[in-house]
Amino acid sequence: MENPGRADVETQGDTRGYPEYGLGHTDRELERLQVQARTLEPFTRQLLLDAGLEPGMRVLDVGSGVGDVALIAAQIVGDRGEVVGTDRAERAIDVARQRARDHSLDNMSFLRGDPTELSFDRRFDAIIGRYILAWQPNPASMLTGLMPLAQPDGIVAFHELEWAAARSFPPVERWDRCCRLAVEAMTAGGADLQVGMKLNSLFLGVGLPAPSMRYASIIGSTLEIVRFTTDIIATLLPDMERRGIVKKDEINIETVAEDVLAEITASESIVVGRSEIGAWARTPRP
Repeated sequence: MENPGRADVETQGDTRGYPEYGLGHTDRELERLQVQARTLEPFTRQLLLDAGLEPGMRVLDVGSGVGDVALIAAQIVGDRGEVVGTDRAERAIDVARQRARDHSLDNMSFLRGDPTELSFDRRFDAIIGRYILAWQPNPASMLTGLMPLAQPDGIVAFHELEWAAARSFPPVERWDRCCRLAVEAMTAGGADLQVGMKLNSLFLGVGLPAPSMRYASIIGSTLEIVRFTTDIIATLLPDMERRGIVKKDEINIETVAEDVLAEITASESIVVGRSEIGAWARTPRP
C-alpha cells in the first residue's frame, strides 16, 4: 500500500513547452544513463548528504530519467521518507518504475510531466535534480516554478555539468576532438553546457541564499573514463551526421572508445572529462 500523502500518481500535467531532452530516450541512451550513473553516484550521493537529506524527508526529483538520482535519495530518506520522481518521457518513467520494483523500494513513485505543472497534495522537504537545468531554455524560470513546491527551509540541490575544463595532457587530438564534438552537438540540441558555473547566480536570482557548492572532475587514462565521453558521441552520432558536424561513417561507434584509448596510451597521457558541479541551499523561512 502506498504511503499516505503521496502525489497523485496518475496526474500527468501539461507537457507543452517542456523541452525535449537533447540526447533522446533510445535504448542505447537509457543504457548509457545507467552506466553514467554508476560513475556519478559518489558525487551525487555526497552532494545530497551535504545538502542535508536525511531519513523521513519527502523529496521531489526533477527530470528523473530512469530513476538513478531518485534511487540514491530513496536510500537516504529510508522507509519513513518518500521520493517522487518526474520526467516527461514515458519510456524513461516505465524503466524507473520497474527499477523501483526490482529494488523493492516502496518509498518511490514516478510521474510523467513537468513538475511545475503537476498537482501535489503537499510540499516537499527537498527538491533535487541532476543534469536537468542544462537542458532548460530558461533554467531560472524552471527554478522559479519549483520554489512553491518546497517547504520553508526546504532543501534545493542540483548537480550540473560544465565542459570548459575538459582536456588532455600531453594533448591527445582524438580525445580533444571528442570533447569538442560532444559540446557542439549538445549545444546544437539546446543544452547550456556551462550551466554548472551559473548555479550561484541562478540560486540568487530566484531568491535563494548563495549556495554551498562542490566541484569535481574525472581524470585518468582508463577505458571507463574514455567511455564517459565517447558514449555520448555514440548516442549523438546520427544527429551529428544529419547536421553535418561529422561526415557519414567518419566515426565508428563500435571502436571509438578503444581508438581514443590507444592514442592516450601511446602518448602516456591523462585526460580530464567534464566537470561536475553541485550547489545546495535552503529556501527562506517565513
